[in-house]
Amino acid sequence: MASYEIALIPGDGIGKEVLPEAVSVLEKVGAKFGISFKWRQFDWSCETYAKTGRMMPEDGIEQLRPFDAIFLGAVGYPGVADHVSLWGLLIPIRRAFRQYVNLRPIKLMRGVTTPLAGRQAGDIDFTIVRENNEGEYSEMGGRIYAGTAREMVIQESVFTREGVDKVMRFAFEQAAKRRRHVTSATKSNGIIHTMPYWDERFEAMKPNYPDIETDQFHIDILSAQFVQHPDWFDVVVGSNLFGDILSDLGAAVVGGMGLAPAANINPEKEHPSMFEPVHGSAPDIAGQNIANPIAQIWTGAMMLDHLGHEDAGKAVTGAIEAVLADGAVLTRDLGGTASTQQLGETIAAAL
Repeated sequence: MASYEIALIPGDGIGKEVLPEAVSVLEKVGAKFGISFKWRQFDWSCETYAKTGRMMPEDGIEQLRPFDAIFLGAVGYPGVADHVSLWGLLIPIRRAFRQYVNLRPIKLMRGVTTPLAGRQAGDIDFTIVRENNEGEYSEMGGRIYAGTAREMVIQESVFTREGVDKVMRFAFEQAAKRRRHVTSATKSNGIIHTMPYWDERFEAMKPNYPDIETDQFHIDILSAQFVQHPDWFDVVVGSNLFGDILSDLGAAVVGGMGLAPAANINPEKEHPSMFEPVHGSAPDIAGQNIANPIAQIWTGAMMLDHLGHEDAGKAVTGAIEAVLADGAVLTRDLGGTASTQQLGETIAAAL
């Protein structure tokens, strides 16, 4: 039996509600496929910050290092600024463990209503590969003459050949497993240095994968095409900022954030990868037992894939699809009345 040690970080808001449902599903699928988990929970959150002034302890990274993976619910809560919670927990983990790929599948499933007219299951199925360690989300910059009429703020974008090439190579390799098509998100007509460089590296990468079709769009029209022609796309690769924005738009066109999984991956497996849904802590519905746990459960399937158990991962996504197609037990965001636990238990039973 394969055994894995997994760090659990429920975090804030609905993270504390959806994470237990995903753990229950993983336990059940593990029993079927000969996989066991040793869970250790870390109570690192905005509540921790309010008490200690830190999102995690000074040695938090070292505490996480021995684990096979990190399974995270959500981070963020009113009273703690978003940049404090993000830069105090998620970004340090992503960078310390070289999780340079943020992988976000976008798929319209049977039984789910899309806001796009005339689209049905099978029409939308693509993956966004977001560069996760550099780009527009660098720490370089600062503020001078604060509070005066001369106040000036500078934020630097950082693109390295190593960082850009690695994420593009990952995107092409993903496409080789799918429908063999990679789209690059750019804005080289308006951003004069970094985006032409991004385009250059994309051109340099293409000859390494002669069997894969490619195209590229400026981010503005690409956003429009996600709405008008989502069926065009297979794998979309973008910088940190562009990938972040596109993945939320992608989730919206296939049913909302409750159906949006994600993974922060170190492809070489030199360090633990971190698996967290896209939806965030949703403080407006936290504590009401109505949060949709599917994104968290699907994120667990991505963790299984990364650990080398794609058959178990497919069993989990298959159970999700079966429950959605049946439509008898759905949470409020999907048009139903089920609680978080009821939907989680129904997916577990569908295994």
